Amino acid sequence: MSRIISVKPVGDGWSVQSDAFDSEMMFLSGAKAEAAARRLAKTLAKSGQDSEIRIFLRDGALAGQFAVRAQHMAVAV
Repeated sequence: MSRIISVKPVGDGWSVQSDAFDSEMMFLSGAKAEAAARRLAKTLAKSGQDSEIRIFLRDGALAGQFAVRAQHMAVAV
């Protein structure tokens, strides 16, 4: 199951929300919110979890989405 990470406008700022954590992160710019979402997805991938980032415009339309696949570590035997 993929973790969903959403970047949405909120008032004059932007929020990053995910089912991976309870509270939302707030940012003054969409670029900073998107960068935080990408960092979160990378962290989830390193822990073996797939994620999907969804970015929304101010009018509520979906601007884009992309998947970040889990990184699986090879085990030498």
